[in-house]
Amino acid sequence: MRKSVKSMLTPLGKAVALACSLAICVSLAACSSSSSDSKSSSDSSDKKGQIAGVTAKGKLGEKPTISFNTPMTVSDGSYVVLQKGDGDVIEEGDRVCAQGIALNVKDGTELMDTWTKNTPDCSLKVDSKTLSSTYYNQIKGAKINTTIGFGVNAQDSSGYSYILAMTFVSKSKDLEKATGEEVKDVPANLPKVTRAKNGEPSIDMNGQGSVDSLISQTLIKGNGAKLTDKNTVVVKYTGWLTNGKQFDSSWDRDSTIDADLFSDSSGQHQVIEGWQKGLVGQTVGSQVLLVIPPDQAYGDKEQGPIPANSTLVFVIDILAAY
Repeated sequence: MRKSVKSMLTPLGKAVALACSLAICVSLAACSSSSSDSKSSSDSSDKKGQIAGVTAKGKLGEKPTISFNTPMTVSDGSYVVLQKGDGDVIEEGDRVCAQGIALNVKDGTELMDTWTKNTPDCSLKVDSKTLSSTYYNQIKGAKINTTIGFGVNAQDSSGYSYILAMTFVSKSKDLEKATGEEVKDVPANLPKVTRAKNGEPSIDMNGQGSVDSLISQTLIKGNGAKLTDKNTVVVKYTGWLTNGKQFDSSWDRDSTIDADLFSDSSGQHQVIEGWQKGLVGQTVGSQVLLVIPPDQAYGDKEQGPIPANSTLVFVIDILAAY
């Protein structure tokens, strides 16, 4: 559950040493200036938005050596296909893992790379609703091991303009609902969960009252990766008060959220404590029932439709993790 109404996207800088992760730069233009502030493309980009004069050498699927004359300028939304891949075609809805290099266009210095520590960013999902047309049009239909350079002008205090060279190294599909083995020995005194054909949960509170300790009960045991406190987890969820009143559901919005199970630079978790503690150790594909005491939720603070000092009940489907 979100700590606030703010988006639960991957914190900037999780996967890279710049101000944003590879996919956040792409999907939200978090590091890019607006079109009105963008540098002119006349110096280094042609009229179609393709960056001129940039080349790459190296074996497909490995860190490329990228060359260009400096100094140069790039416009936001400009791109260049540096290497055409030889793997599977990237399709709509695919989750793509990308390795990346960011090169300062002023002097060619490397600002960051994910290759050295082998930390690909897997937060990128090919979706026309979240990607700008430039990135969507170039990534969809490309093959795995393709490298594409994108022009970025940072909005942060660094003021960097750079080429973000992304190599797409693997792809997968997120689940649409929990899949796995039904857990048979769920305690009889817990809320009773039933599911529609599409997986959407309904609940009978079965007399569930307030609790002082967190209850985390697996309902469906998935066979995917085990979650750690370093993961972002892709979930669908519904939340209720113990009186049975539903206060939120991503199923109603036909959407997922990306929930961070790690803490930020100040040590604060990005989700309520009950989610963090209740989901770490679970596996992708699982459905989990959480009954969360107030001190691991919103405590004595009212939160929209959630009254102060509320015990919260969630059913969460774990669809992917990165």
